[in-house]
Amino acid sequence: QLQLVQSGGGLVQFGGSLTLSCAASGFSVTTYPMSWYRQTPGKERELVAFISGSGDRTNFPGSMKGRLTISRDGAKNTVYLQMASLKPEDTAVYYCYTPTFSRWGQGTQVTVSS
Repeated sequence: QLQLVQSGGGLVQFGGSLTLSCAASGFSVTTYPMSWYRQTPGKERELVAFISGSGDRTNFPGSMKGRLTISRDGAKNTVYLQMASLKPEDTAVYYCYTPTFSRWGQGTQVTVSS
């Protein structure tokens, strides 16, 4: 069964760091591209990070560029999103996504306090 299960997230202070995890089942994260999105109330989900299936291309559109790292662990079949220098405006629900299979993780809340 194809599934994405997220973990991590929570409350962090301004300037802090946080790592989100997305454990996949039913496919290999080291074969297919993976993405991370975020969403705030009343707004559409926005792409914040992308990694290609081969892992040789990453993209970080939007305001978080320079503060994000996306990585993969084939042994754990997990994708990570490392976030640094967090700001209150980064507060959102973060989702991992497999564009190949059009499947979303359950989402995880990240709250940055000022």
